[in-house]
Amino acid sequence: MKTLLFDLDNTLYAPECDLFSLIDVRINRYMQEVVGIAEGEVDGLRRQYWADYGVTLQGLIRHHGVDPDDYLHYVHDVDVATRIGPDPQLRQTLERLPQRKAVFTNGSHEHAVRVLKTLEITDCFDAIFDIRIADYIPKPHPQPYQNVLDRLDATPGDCVMIEDTEANLRTAKALGMRTVLVGGKRSGEFVDHHILAVGAIASTLSEISPNKD
Repeated sequence: MKTLLFDLDNTLYAPECDLFSLIDVRINRYMQEVVGIAEGEVDGLRRQYWADYGVTLQGLIRHHGVDPDDYLHYVHDVDVATRIGPDPQLRQTLERLPQRKAVFTNGSHEHAVRVLKTLEITDCFDAIFDIRIADYIPKPHPQPYQNVLDRLDATPGDCVMIEDTEANLRTAKALGMRTVLVGGKRSGEFVDHHILAVGAIASTLSEISPNKD
């Protein structure tokens, strides 16, 4: 395995940190105060947009003409240091991994930078790919994966996708990547390995043989 693709939120830090709850509040506020959607309609629209497009943003672009960069700046404008902090053990783990490492997130590049900086692991990664990689089309759609592979000049068989969301791993597996689920409960055949926390990734990678496809 030559390349490791790490999801960001709830993967590089524990979901118990509940960082996304801060972003969640900002999304609702943006929909109400900036877009002008009635408070009572916000939850229903978010569920609909998640079901239809994979992220709220795509629904707001398509149906409300939202500027995606304005949205990303607004909803990720949270104090991440109130929920997460330096993780020296994770840093040691990442430093010992010889593979090329990249962050691949449905969030923004700016948010990823803040999270990595707060965890003090920024220099452990060679690249960050955010939702802009495929014109705001999110995982689990295949296009952002393909664009990441193209940017890295990598083949799926050389990559391991490390994620907390099974739907995103399903696409990675279909493309030919090896997959590692972080947290949750393993339920799909498209999950090759399951770890409770990202700190266990080193021992798992040692068990992964090269993909012969």
